Amino acid sequence: MLGSMLEEFQRMNKRQFFYQVLSFGMIVSSALMIWKGLMVVTGSESPIVVVLSGSMEPAFHRGDLLFLTNPTDEPIRVGEIVVFKIEGRDIPIVHRVLKVHEKENGTSKFLTKGDNNRVDDRGLYAPGQLWLTPRDVVGRAKGFLPYVGMVTIMMNEYPKLKYAVLACLGLYVLIHRE
Repeated sequence: MLGSMLEEFQRMNKRQFFYQVLSFGMIVSSALMIWKGLMVVTGSESPIVVVLSGSMEPAFHRGDLLFLTNPTDEPIRVGEIVVFKIEGRDIPIVHRVLKVHEKENGTSKFLTKGDNNRVDDRGLYAPGQLWLTPRDVVGRAKGFLPYVGMVTIMMNEYPKLKYAVLACLGLYVLIHRE
């Protein structure tokens, strides 16, 4: 199987190879443009996120794909589901706003908690941090697709799966090309 794939690649002339590389580059650049466009439209640095744990069940399950917006002119309210980042952590957290403290000068702080967790998120925040601010928010959940993000989770938990998927896609392209 691998030998036939290699033979097929060797039979490809330079023009065909260049066309394949160019097509792949156009697909990648189109995906990046769509992502950047979504960032501008939603106001969120990450307009789509995958729920990675069961802390928000039953509202959201592990593998659900969330669509986010981040309207900076609207205040954060109790009950909203926000995605936030903690200083020193790479992975954003999806939890519900439990309490909000608004000051007269217009600033606000809030506390979050996962629906399926027994306690609030103060144990997850950075050391010494007791509240989140709007600066910590990546976005607010506005919609979701159930379990669509399981593909991403599977590829992260089983890295060899990425290579298998790429090999299958490559094989598919070679078999079905013009």
